[in-house]
Amino acid sequence: MRKFRKVLDGLTTSSPGATLGSPSCSSGAGTPTAAPTPKEIDVQETLVSENFQLCKTVRHGFPYQPTALAFDPVQKILAVGSRSGGVRILGRPGVDSFCQHESGAAVLQLQFLINEGALVTACADDTLHLWNLRQRRPAILHSLKFNRERITFCHLPFQSKWLYVGTERGNTHIVNIESFILSGYVIMWNKAIELSTKTHPGPVVHLSDSPKDEGKLLIGFESGTIVQWDLRGKKADFRIYYDEAIHSVGWHHEGKQFMCSHSDGSLTLWNLRNTTKPFQVTFPHGKVQKDGRKESCKPILKVEYKTTRTSEPFVIFSGGLSYDKAGRRPTLTIMHGKAITVLEMDYPIVEFMALCETPYNNEVQEPYAVVVLLEKDLIVVDLTQSSFPVFENPYPMDIHESPVTCTAYFADCPPDIIPALYSIGAKHKKTGYSQKEWPITGGTWTLGSHAYPEIIITGHADGTIKFWDASAITLQMLYKLKTSKVFEKPKPGEGRAAELVEEDPFAVQMVSWCPQSRMFCVVGISAHIILYHFSKYEANTQTVLLEVRLQCESEDVISPSENENDPCISESGSHSPQPYPRQPASPVSGTTEGIKPSIPCLKVKDKTVRVPPGYQAELVIQLQWIDGEPPQQITSLDINSAYGLLAFGNCNGLAVVDYLQKTVLLCMSTLDLYGASDPYQRLTRSPRRHRQSTSGLTELSDNQQSIDMERSKSPTSATESRENSFSRSRSSSVSSIDRDTKEAITTLQFGESYGRKSDALTTPCLWVGTSLGVGLLIPMSIPTDQEERMEEPVTFGPSGAVLMLKGSVLCFAFLDCMGTLIQSPYEAWRDINAAEDPDRPRKRKLVHFSPESSQETYGDGHLAVVCSERQAKVFLMPSQSCLFVHNITESSFVLRADVVSVSNSVCLACFCANGHVMTLSLPSLRPLMDVSYLPLTDMRIARTFCFTNGGQALYLSSPTEIQRITYSQEMCDNLQEMLGELFIPIETPEVQNRGFLKGFFGGNAHTFDREELFGEAAAGKASRSLAQHIPGQGGMEGMKVAAGGAVGELARARIALDERGQRLGELEERTALMMTSAEVFSKHAHELMLKCKDKKWYQL
Repeated sequence: MRKFRKVLDGLTTSSPGATLGSPSCSSGAGTPTAAPTPKEIDVQETLVSENFQLCKTVRHGFPYQPTALAFDPVQKILAVGSRSGGVRILGRPGVDSFCQHESGAAVLQLQFLINEGALVTACADDTLHLWNLRQRRPAILHSLKFNRERITFCHLPFQSKWLYVGTERGNTHIVNIESFILSGYVIMWNKAIELSTKTHPGPVVHLSDSPKDEGKLLIGFESGTIVQWDLRGKKADFRIYYDEAIHSVGWHHEGKQFMCSHSDGSLTLWNLRNTTKPFQVTFPHGKVQKDGRKESCKPILKVEYKTTRTSEPFVIFSGGLSYDKAGRRPTLTIMHGKAITVLEMDYPIVEFMALCETPYNNEVQEPYAVVVLLEKDLIVVDLTQSSFPVFENPYPMDIHESPVTCTAYFADCPPDIIPALYSIGAKHKKTGYSQKEWPITGGTWTLGSHAYPEIIITGHADGTIKFWDASAITLQMLYKLKTSKVFEKPKPGEGRAAELVEEDPFAVQMVSWCPQSRMFCVVGISAHIILYHFSKYEANTQTVLLEVRLQCESEDVISPSENENDPCISESGSHSPQPYPRQPASPVSGTTEGIKPSIPCLKVKDKTVRVPPGYQAELVIQLQWIDGEPPQQITSLDINSAYGLLAFGNCNGLAVVDYLQKTVLLCMSTLDLYGASDPYQRLTRSPRRHRQSTSGLTELSDNQQSIDMERSKSPTSATESRENSFSRSRSSSVSSIDRDTKEAITTLQFGESYGRKSDALTTPCLWVGTSLGVGLLIPMSIPTDQEERMEEPVTFGPSGAVLMLKGSVLCFAFLDCMGTLIQSPYEAWRDINAAEDPDRPRKRKLVHFSPESSQETYGDGHLAVVCSERQAKVFLMPSQSCLFVHNITESSFVLRADVVSVSNSVCLACFCANGHVMTLSLPSLRPLMDVSYLPLTDMRIARTFCFTNGGQALYLSSPTEIQRITYSQEMCDNLQEMLGELFIPIETPEVQNRGFLKGFFGGNAHTFDREELFGEAAAGKASRSLAQHIPGQGGMEGMKVAAGGAVGELARARIALDERGQRLGELEERTALMMTSAEVFSKHAHELMLKCKDKKWYQL
């Protein structure tokens, strides 16, 4: 507990123009004696550095650029590898783990140690990694780096500790999984093929052990050569030389046949009795042409050959379509007997895998589903039904259905909002899914004791809004809203307007949501705003349109000043902003005197339409085109349901709309807002005639706007190279920008405050932050009576204060004199479409709105927290004294800042362009945490990073994934409890009884001892220069990060103890068997001795 005291002395009555002179101003602010001013600010700050720790919690969405797939048929968990080195491990809903290779090398292949709680990954940097899945945060136990050869294929037989590794040179190496050391046993390519062969067979593309005999290894080379290698005899049993390149091989479970897929779109079936030619050659999608030749087909990249007890085998493959059918979508073909089913996919197929009942390759496979990994989706096909329906995916794999352009994160929402959204969204779910349960059911997950309602909102390039239930570190879609339905469908136009229409005219730029009143506001890229209300009932509505002309007629030119960055707090003069003429709602206006016709990109539907339950559009605001020029992008927005007001701004000025009366109240340029209080000396010039340049939402430019408010031409038009090009930070503060740059409105906040120094009571106010580091306070007068509120206008007073900071203003927040966060007033939600009781007419229920309650809440004043790109300041209201100031960064700039609640207190959280995440105490602005977490490599992170209460934050880590993090020590400590278990102890299924004749004539696959062949005693040591063993960090450090302390160490010790006990148990069993065997041997030897005791040597 730390106590801060601030004594304000020397407070005397002064003129309205009095200002503070230095950044560290502790006194000298003129304050009228009539104003209530506390003589002492007594705030007990409870937050300390120990309350903060930064760590990742969970990642949602589809793995970006997937490359590999694996499945554990016993544990029933799925792993997906990606090009950036990430691995996602999925089980039942709630079991979702992400792990990342530090090298960032692409994952080439994944191999589960089936039912062992481990995973082997082969990466593009020719390194093998062994991951321990017996902890909630997987970690690497061992790594093996190949130095002279490139890895192309891996195979790990079931219940084997020896991993076969094929290389680009055509050699096959063998790795001990337990020690992760190479065996001296190597199958060299020149030994595998005949000596008479003059050409290299190419890289190894397939490795598998024969189901009939584990001592036989089938090696497939890219050129078309197939070799069955006798591991015991160290020689080839047979060699096949085929003309077409091989892509994959699949065994029949009896081990007498195997099938190959080739680059010419053919499938070949080979019988081991005669390997001179294929038993069968088929072109599944190649038709015979008139001249008798087959159509040329695309390669079949993978084939799986799976048997069933009750019907014909399944042959499942990807690719193989004929070349002449251009434009056809990627396909997965399922051949079952004579029936051929072609499933068209939305995206290219990366990998697929049949899910089978048994882990043994020498048993009838009984496939029940096929997992298909696409470039941008993951689907599972039900093989048990003839129509092959897909399973409904319980994971949020469609975040990127349309590119994400903005995000918002709300923790501690009202408990009734999630059921309300879910009940509406459930009515619009797709149908036609398989009736069976999702087959990937591994792991365990329970709802932790620290769960509370959380909602994530994503805005997309096509204008859709998605509400997600993010409670308990899971993610489930609740409700989807299409903002494009408010507008007529765009038609191909003519002239300049058509040229300027955006590629994504409905793209969502920002959102503002009040969970208590359920009012929702969307800002679109075409300079439009849509206001929605929530209703449980469908209704016939006509959306109201307001057109606003927000185009300043003067350029704000700043003349150099020595103290341009100094704080300046002043009372305004007699100037009062002239209210915008009250403009009632109307259709799109025609022409204005002296102005060319406006050419809106989007036309609002002017007919009454039937809208379903959920969010229903109430008002659309469109910025007008001026002189054929499109309006500037909207850069800031705030809505307040208690006031019934909506404010927005751009680089030209500010507008305030009364959405209850559907009128525009205020529309002014930024310069006019200052009146006589302008801290800069500005000259006016004629307006520029050329169009303001726009930059993508994914691009960072050195202008006056903060990154999360960047204007965009199209969120999807920026190239990836442009996204990744950012590696710099601003070298000068925003207030020293080019002298001809306009001053943009960067943030807005409605709230109860003191409009002037002389005010004794709080009044509704609008706080305005600009790109020049100026904070303006505009008091308002709002009728309190409900009937008067619907008829009388809202009026605005002169600017009550001008607060100066370095850099663009990012956020405002308010604390009472005890340091508690003051929430903005709001209106409790009411369904306007519900049937009204004539005896009890519905009234607006306002919370924390009346002057009396405000006075009780605020006491003798309150604190205003203002944060900009460079610094944070805390002001005492109404005296406007600067109590605390902290320069956040000099070499970089803040991208996102929010005042959030953590551990029953509040702090200021900041994310900087250099990747630092910082927290500052309030109100003293003491640094509590500063972690270099995430270097800003592209603008997607800057655009989507957002903080919320409870010490949480999120950002879009890739175009398809949301990464959630926490900076709360308490949540880090509880994270282990919240995550799901990936591994559950399950008994391995027993081998099916094959029968005496099958076992006798089919060979015995269980007599093969790999240890005897591959161990150091028999095979010797491998060359040290061939591969380097690297101990993993999966021990203590990985566990500490995952568990956040001693809990992880205890868990690791417990796991190690369990494993040791299991090994001791196995050793004890083997010892008992040896003792029994020794006793039997002793007994037989004694009987033999007695039998031969009295016989002569010649009688033996």
